[in-house]
Amino acid sequence: MLPAYITHADCSRHEMGADHPECPERLGAINDMLLTKGLLDYMNHYDAPLATDAQLARAHGTDYIHSILNSSPDEGYFRVDPDTSMNPYTAMAALRAAGALVQATDLVIAGGVPAAFCSVRPPGHHAERNNAMGFCFFNNVAVGVMHALEHHGLQRVALIDFDVHHGNGSEDILQNDPRVLMCSIFETGLYPFSGENSKATNMVNVGLPSRSGSNKFREAITSHWIPALDAFAPQLIYVSAGFDGHREDDMGNLGLVEADYEWVTKRLMEVARRHCQGRIISCLEGGYVLSPLARSATAHVKVLIGAD
Repeated sequence: MLPAYITHADCSRHEMGADHPECPERLGAINDMLLTKGLLDYMNHYDAPLATDAQLARAHGTDYIHSILNSSPDEGYFRVDPDTSMNPYTAMAALRAAGALVQATDLVIAGGVPAAFCSVRPPGHHAERNNAMGFCFFNNVAVGVMHALEHHGLQRVALIDFDVHHGNGSEDILQNDPRVLMCSIFETGLYPFSGENSKATNMVNVGLPSRSGSNKFREAITSHWIPALDAFAPQLIYVSAGFDGHREDDMGNLGLVEADYEWVTKRLMEVARRHCQGRIISCLEGGYVLSPLARSATAHVKVLIGAD
């Protein structure tokens, strides 16, 4: 029973202009590195389906969903915010990215695969219930989480977010839902300038100052995340896997390296084995310099699929 690798060619057709950091080449860099390291041989490939309106509506308002889908330009770009634009293929890519998490959830809960990595874009964790921002349109992981809760009837689902930026959209959608525990680590003082003062009862937010490095990152996970996860005992774990905390990525300045992403994935796999039969679903978020992105994602996937 091989883990799932879920992606789709449509996800590489979305682009936001020359020199934009959230570029189509991100997926190719990850795929090429996984191929070079032989890890794709340990995974079953799935083409991501299109998310349905009903699946999206568990995480987003109906009017918002329609506004995004209806804003798709026939040519050129439609600007959502100063950093986020749609081209003629964005809506399809966003539907595939969210659909990947629905498919991963169905596969893992049915026992068809033990784990899944969704190599999709656009990313999702900044997309709020009724607002697109930060390169994100639909909150892919939140769509997956709500599918697990509402369609499959799970009672306890954990979401882990180690992107260098706070997942404000995931918090907006999932805050104060007692069925969800969200644990996040992010660099303070960065976009979207949130997370440190959250009053949501189900959020374990740890803001780290610039240049915290590996030791502070690992200490925070050991002292804050692991006890909370063990107390919550999730039935399924989702990961918003952002690799922009790497020291070679200029979108942040935490100073992490590939070994840190390998280490945190091992800790999460231990939690998954203790509480949810090893069931874990990871989805790409940030990571914008291609070489460290590919190396970090590969370190993460290698542990996720048990090939370490």
